[in-house]
Amino acid sequence: MFTRNFYRLSKYLRKPCNKNACELRKLHISAALWSNQSPSRFEEKPEFPGSRSKFIHKLSFIQPDDIEGIPVYRVMNRKGEIIEESEDPHLDKDTVIKMYRDMTLLNTMDKILYESQRQGRISFYMTNFGEEGTHIGSAAALSLKDMVFGQYREAGVLMWRGFTLDQFMDQCYGNCNDHGEGKQMPVHYGSKELNFVTISSTLATQMPQASGAAYALKRKGKDLCVICYFGEGAASEGDAHAAFNFAATLECPIIFFCRNNGYAISTPTKDQYRGDGIASRGAGYGMATIRVDGNDVFATYNATKAARDMCVKECRPVLIEAMTYRLGHHSTSDDSSAYRSVDEAAYWDKQDTPIARLRYFMISKGWWDDNKEKEWKTESKQMVMETFARAEARKKPNPELLFTDVYKNMEWHIEKQQKAMKQHVTNYAEHYPLDNFERWKD
Repeated sequence: MFTRNFYRLSKYLRKPCNKNACELRKLHISAALWSNQSPSRFEEKPEFPGSRSKFIHKLSFIQPDDIEGIPVYRVMNRKGEIIEESEDPHLDKDTVIKMYRDMTLLNTMDKILYESQRQGRISFYMTNFGEEGTHIGSAAALSLKDMVFGQYREAGVLMWRGFTLDQFMDQCYGNCNDHGEGKQMPVHYGSKELNFVTISSTLATQMPQASGAAYALKRKGKDLCVICYFGEGAASEGDAHAAFNFAATLECPIIFFCRNNGYAISTPTKDQYRGDGIASRGAGYGMATIRVDGNDVFATYNATKAARDMCVKECRPVLIEAMTYRLGHHSTSDDSSAYRSVDEAAYWDKQDTPIARLRYFMISKGWWDDNKEKEWKTESKQMVMETFARAEARKKPNPELLFTDVYKNMEWHIEKQQKAMKQHVTNYAEHYPLDNFERWKD
């Protein structure tokens, strides 16, 4: 058999051909020889760049409805019971109680500031009702040195990192203690000390910026990562696709954390996309991907912790899609009853919230009870109300600050505008509530 094959092989190679074709023929025939197959039966494989596939010989389309949906990872059921013991993160009592306190404190702050806007005391607000588990679960799994790019509904991440109630209130009121000097809309928080990049209203602009920041960390050799939060609606923006592709091809240490809360402002997911959520896009861009139960703070913690390890150790991006539900309106500029039933929101509020699920777990451990719940509700509300009163009593920033921070050093034309404004307001002081502002320098 070997002699006969060798004779056929030598005869085939004597045929005239160019050098490259001969070399390729040698490789193919050698493979056929050692597999005891004839050259005509050699199985070709696609050699197209950017593809990992095989040839098929019958027409067949991939039908999305025939593909099973990406599974949702969870640790606790709705009663706060651990489903698989091996998945229990075994967080200590103090950490779990801090998780619960931050989630409920955020909830209380939301209620007070939402009512404050309705009373005309601040101009705008966005609540976080129903999504507290995505904030705290992910924040707890990160290093405080990791950089955060938020969208606009991640106040819990800042709270976990140490942003105080006074800082939240001062920003929303835009008073003289606000680090942004009153130049940002309410809830557009930022903190250089806490590595939280200031939020921008424009949807998805933070995503390519986050990819760039992650690439910079990679170039510097830092054992850190970037986490970028966004909603499923933002994932339809062009910036999202650019960010995914850059991060994947440049192998950046970044966690893309999608809060899929069911609605992109007033657009339900069924009108937002046809595919299987946002996680289905991860593999297409070459990213490790997981879908997690965002109402399960432990599942969110585990997924984010594992994603961070992957980012830092393997220097690659990871996509997390946290499935949750937005209980509140999109913002104070929205009335969600116009596009969803009150019964739908009430169902989620009664059946499955991250706060209730964690409370069940703590009670089962003997770490929490009705008395502690009552005491904490009273204490947290008092804390928020006292902070609220302090923020409201503070004056607005000096009007001159309106012209600062445009350039590092103020240009002559900006300085001219500043002096013109000051002169105008001085001449017509009776028309301006100057007593509500810090006095400018004479």
